[in-house]
Amino acid sequence: MQLETIHNLTLPKIGFGTWRIGGGSSPNRLIDSKSLKALRTALEVGYTHFDTAEMYANGHSEDLVGQAVRESGKRREDVFITSKVTPSHLRYDDVLKACENSLRRLQMEYIDLYLIHWPSAGAKYEDTFRALNKLVRDGKVKNLGVSNFDLPLLKKAQSLSETPIITNQVPFSLSDRSYVKNGVLEYCQQNDILLTAYSPVDEGSLRSNKTLEGIAKAHNATIYQIVLAWIVALPRVIAIPMSFNPDHIRENFEAADIRLSAGEMEQLTNS
Repeated sequence: MQLETIHNLTLPKIGFGTWRIGGGSSPNRLIDSKSLKALRTALEVGYTHFDTAEMYANGHSEDLVGQAVRESGKRREDVFITSKVTPSHLRYDDVLKACENSLRRLQMEYIDLYLIHWPSAGAKYEDTFRALNKLVRDGKVKNLGVSNFDLPLLKKAQSLSETPIITNQVPFSLSDRSYVKNGVLEYCQQNDILLTAYSPVDEGSLRSNKTLEGIAKAHNATIYQIVLAWIVALPRVIAIPMSFNPDHIRENFEAADIRLSAGEMEQLTNS
């Protein structure tokens, strides 16, 4: 697995996203066994970074992530957990309470990386970061980041955070390069911030083309693996694909070991 090291923090190029684990916007306990099987498979395959949020299944995703990690027997320090505070919880006291609730559901003493999930119109980010900075000082959160922030908001977050902003988690794929066009990717690469790509294969609805199929055939890989390989070949970019399918979970993980040539990278970028 390729790695990215930033501010003395090392993360795998590919982690495991958990949107839809435990349900959608509300819990669906009928799929708990399916969700736990996916998480257990990911842990067995070798994933160490798990990305969740209080918004996912209204917190039930965190329940299941915590359960799967405990049952795996892995040491807490060998697993990296990212979670997120919802935009409706950005007031000072609400941030502290949201984090406590996430820790309770995860049954963990700290969160490795805590993100603001979405910007919120009218949010007083000075108060938000006053709480986030306190969580870091208190050891309940190790690192801070943001998600879905444009460039001005990302710079504002940097100015308010007492510790480095580790990542901006945004949609990024072959078909969605909006955060390239708005300058966020370049800024992250130049300022030691990871861009974490979510929906990197368009939630499984990736459109194929001859270029993609040709490169996939040359590497004896799937088109999904090639797209992931293209994403994580970019400096300061990591990805968090998600799947319930055990074969796809393994294929996603192995995509980080595919080495694309400069020519193949250029073809995909221009496709």
